[in-house]
Amino acid sequence: MSILVNRTDKNVLKQRLKEENIKRKTISFYRYVNIPEPNELRNELYKAWSEWNCFGRIYLAKEGINAQMSVPEDNWEAFWNQVNSLPYFKDMLFKHAVDGNGKSFYKLIVKVRDKIVADGIHEENFDPANTGSYLDAKGFNKAIEDENTIVIDMRNHYESEVGRFERAFCPDADTFREELPLVIDYLKGQEDKKVVMYCTGGIRCEKASAYFKHKGFKDVNHLKGGIIQYAQEIKEQNLESKFKGVNFVFDERIGERITEDILSECHQCGKPCDTHVNCKNDDCHLLFIQCEECSDKMNGCCTPECVRIAALPIEEQRELRKGRVKNGPECLSVYKSRLRPNLKEILKNNLSLK
Repeated sequence: MSILVNRTDKNVLKQRLKEENIKRKTISFYRYVNIPEPNELRNELYKAWSEWNCFGRIYLAKEGINAQMSVPEDNWEAFWNQVNSLPYFKDMLFKHAVDGNGKSFYKLIVKVRDKIVADGIHEENFDPANTGSYLDAKGFNKAIEDENTIVIDMRNHYESEVGRFERAFCPDADTFREELPLVIDYLKGQEDKKVVMYCTGGIRCEKASAYFKHKGFKDVNHLKGGIIQYAQEIKEQNLESKFKGVNFVFDERIGERITEDILSECHQCGKPCDTHVNCKNDDCHLLFIQCEECSDKMNGCCTPECVRIAALPIEEQRELRKGRVKNGPECLSVYKSRLRPNLKEILKNNLSLK
């Protein structure tokens, strides 16, 4: 049986997307539901969505689906009908991107995983279906106006760095798995207080709210549809946005601007900036915040060493990467944001930039 994947070079795919003249919708959706045979469903979805020229990143597991996608408007009806025809996904809630830019993904990826969100939870009596209460945008705004309400950001540090709700506790974590125990520790002794939480599209809060109830917290609430749905509702209902800055998203856009507030700074020079980029050195690809001036000076790279490597012929770059182990002592790259190199200090100490 043929393997249902796209093996075309990513640069070719990105160029095709850039030249594309069709309109697309960027959407996200998820559902915790029992899927006995996720591998079979994976192939069924891949075949149909490929035919309709859909792109995106979709994770399936026995516990459900987590999807972020770009769907051509001309094929939207077929896509919608197909998803809702499946018993697992009937009446699915689709969350639409704020900026309306459909060029968010350049290929279709559908993967089967153990879980749709890696959570590190292995407690046998934990019931993920026993979730907290949903809050819409209006209800969420009202809840966080009460100073006795505890507001929790259930996202990673690089997400909350560029945008967050007022008064939110933002854990210094790189993954959802790391974040859960940090939040539990922060909430310790406050089991009777009202807890409200939020994330990008709602899926992490769905699992977290059930986990916090499992740990003894009584009044647990979460933002329905996450920041994506919140942004739509405040626009439609003319409500004040208590979320400030940029909503980090996991696609080619990297961020959606919700308000004009800039909460972060360029990691290289310290100027106000909230533009996330990936280092242009393919053997690094570090996610960091970089202003236009630093981007021009550093050719889109994070350090002088990456500038040097990225300027080499591609054949030489490939030779340098041969035999290297990701995150090993001989590795040129940092790969993961958790390493968080001090870019300002690196540039300050590099004589070649003087």
